[in-house]
Amino acid sequence: MPRPIQATIHTEALRHNLARMRDAAPDARVWAVVKANAYGHGIECVYDALRGADGFALLDLQEAERVRALGWRGPILLLEGVFEPRDLELCSRLSLWHTVHCDEQIDWLAAHKTQVPHRVFLKLNSGMNRLGFTPQRFRAAWARLDALPQVEEISFMTHFSDADGTRGVAHQVRAFDEATRDLPGERTLSNSAAALRHAGDAHVRGDWIRPGIAVYGSAPDFPQNDIAHWGLQPTMTLATRILAVQQLQAGDSVGYGSSFTAEGPIRIGVIACGYADGYPRHCGTGTPVLVDGVRTRLLGRVSMDMIAVDLTPVPQAGSGAPVTLWGRAADGAILPIDEVAAAAGTLGYELMCALAPRVPVVVAE
Repeated sequence: MPRPIQATIHTEALRHNLARMRDAAPDARVWAVVKANAYGHGIECVYDALRGADGFALLDLQEAERVRALGWRGPILLLEGVFEPRDLELCSRLSLWHTVHCDEQIDWLAAHKTQVPHRVFLKLNSGMNRLGFTPQRFRAAWARLDALPQVEEISFMTHFSDADGTRGVAHQVRAFDEATRDLPGERTLSNSAAALRHAGDAHVRGDWIRPGIAVYGSAPDFPQNDIAHWGLQPTMTLATRILAVQQLQAGDSVGYGSSFTAEGPIRIGVIACGYADGYPRHCGTGTPVLVDGVRTRLLGRVSMDMIAVDLTPVPQAGSGAPVTLWGRAADGAILPIDEVAAAAGTLGYELMCALAPRVPVVVAE
């Protein structure tokens, strides 16, 4: 039989979360962000559940080809735009909308020979300081694009750096409003955190929102708020089983480096999962895990293929008992991925994207 570990993608949860994002930003259209292979879920696995979106947003041209191959005929937006001049040919062939964030991309458009003008999203660097034109240079970039016969329509974009925190978005919204004032075109500003926390303001909501992590069942402002607070559901479950049970006595240690030593008699389960499956190695003793739907804790170090868990809260659990590393247990108990990520000092994004190829993935309602 195969090794007893499996990831499950919950399509009904994806639909629910997408609907929740629509509710959070009334009157705005919704990009379903499927970059990084749909945050590790697999584009093909999530497509049917997310096709109720108004468009798909991603980074990679090959991923755009995959979405088109699935039958999508609506908008697809390249969030980082094209990476070299010949990419514009694929944009024409696949009817891709694309971001323009630098002078070189405008130069490539000016030299591009096409009979089908492009829809572009001109990006403002409103304070994130990654991609985009500064406010001082934004309108000059717009004027260059507006003069090109290769460009049919210009929309506007920015990205928030602090939508999930106390600084908020007001300073970036002011910069965006000033840079785009009186310019015709649709606007897109809000990621997951902005859509959930700030999209009651029409200036923040814009014409399109771009929810990513919230669609995949992670709270964008955890630990301030969790998925229950935002009405989101987990979309990925990583589950396995107990391989063996050990009875430790006081002074016995567990795993490499003996980082956990028993203070008294304790029963532990050894489970089939490790960092080679994508489980974070930085998780240590105390990281939450569900055994038979009951919350317990990881013990000692995460090794390549195995983890030890405390069976004290589940004395009935033995070899073969089900274990949920994150997501939804069979009895409906939920272990949010954000809690596991926090124990590793990271974010739920990283755990989803790090799921290893050797872990079988199934799609379920």
